[in-house]
Amino acid sequence: MFRADENRPAPPDAPPPGPVRAGWIHRVSPAEPPARVSLAVYAADPVLRVGVVQQLRHRPEVDLVDTDDVGSARVSLVVADTVDDDVAALLNRLRHNSATRTGLVIGTLGAGGLQRVIECGVAAVLRRAEADQDQLLRLVLATGNGEGMLPGDLLGELLSHVGSLQRSALDPGALSLSTLTTREADMLRLVSEGLDTAEIARKTSYSERTVKNVLHEVITRLQLRNRAHAVGYALRNGLI
Repeated sequence: MFRADENRPAPPDAPPPGPVRAGWIHRVSPAEPPARVSLAVYAADPVLRVGVVQQLRHRPEVDLVDTDDVGSARVSLVVADTVDDDVAALLNRLRHNSATRTGLVIGTLGAGGLQRVIECGVAAVLRRAEADQDQLLRLVLATGNGEGMLPGDLLGELLSHVGSLQRSALDPGALSLSTLTTREADMLRLVSEGLDTAEIARKTSYSERTVKNVLHEVITRLQLRNRAHAVGYALRNGLI
């Protein structure tokens, strides 16, 4: 007697009956391609933006989207010469968009620049001088995967700052560099060198209003009389 399924035709990719023949190859469905990282590129200078876009346009790992459609971008990449008040405002706007993570390609970071960009929610930083196609792609993929990325010297600065904060937490009454933020210490150091508000603003890439506000905050918090008193206090206590 024959069983009911003996006359049923074999599926097209089934091996032939009997011993497996050497020429038979099992077909495997191709794996799904990895998801592309959606990317929006921001730059006040259109030349900077075009340069970055051209390097990434044909990369299969990246899907470029328009900045007007930032809600669909997993990564927002900001390209700038320095972190001035306009760039900081853009970074802060992007920080409040939970759909995207922010990377920064920067020409120069002035005094206190690293702390400022971290406060603005930047996850990865790359210097423009090092921004070839491979490094740009590495930054975009790292940011899209929830990772951080910093140049080696900036990573050392970050670790030093974190260490000072930890020491301050263990001994809140002790005077140390953590009594002042990096930005405050840098500005007081420039005051001690004789620079006025406008010169400090140019040196640090902050606006004059920001410089005045930072120095006023230091003077008020430490209960000092003026900038000269603040500089003297910082020098006596080894803060600058």
